[in-house]
Amino acid sequence: MAVIRGTKPTRAVLIALKKRMKLAKTGHSLLKMKRDGLMIEFFEVLSKAKTVRKELVEALIVAEQRLQMAMAIEGTVAIGSVAYSLQKEPVIQLESRNIMGVVVPKIAAEAVHKKMFERGYGIIGTGAAIDEAADAYEGLLDKIILAAEVETAMIRLVEDIDKTKRRVNALEFKVIPEVKDTIKFIAMALEEMERDNLVKMKMLKGKSERKAAAEEAKKEAEKAAAAKASA
Repeated sequence: MAVIRGTKPTRAVLIALKKRMKLAKTGHSLLKMKRDGLMIEFFEVLSKAKTVRKELVEALIVAEQRLQMAMAIEGTVAIGSVAYSLQKEPVIQLESRNIMGVVVPKIAAEAVHKKMFERGYGIIGTGAAIDEAADAYEGLLDKIILAAEVETAMIRLVEDIDKTKRRVNALEFKVIPEVKDTIKFIAMALEEMERDNLVKMKMLKGKSERKAAAEEAKKEAEKAAAAKASA
């Protein structure tokens, strides 16, 4: 029996422990619901993460192929010149959203995909291979941003699921059993105390009755002696 150390077997403590047991069971039930809900959300995010990661790898392969093609056609000097002509970097906006109490990031980027005249290099002096490479890398950046959002959400969910599991297990295997055993221990102790008090009361009552009977017998004896003397 796992009894909470230092617990005094009193009725006040028993009442307090029964309230604590009720709260623990309610908390355990709610945490289990949260854990199950988070698990459902996790598998949905995991499925999305697998799809996004696959698309990211495919976009990376396409971007590298188009870059190699552009370098073969235009040369590394032209590619370097185009790369340095970028006038405006994408603006990343980091927000957050709530999934069953878990705050996960929501990442958005402004103007990642640009039109040809927005990229900063001259359209006339460059070939289609460079445009295709730039377009592929802009698409790749979109996939990277989405992958960062989804995978970060997945990590946050895993962390919260693990934390919720530990709390559920602590309540289920430690707190609730200890409180339950302590309630049982106090109830047994109080019953034993009541039995002891009842025995003591019976003993006191018997002693009082014997004393009263002895006093009554003494009075009767004194009356009899007095009556005999007067006769």
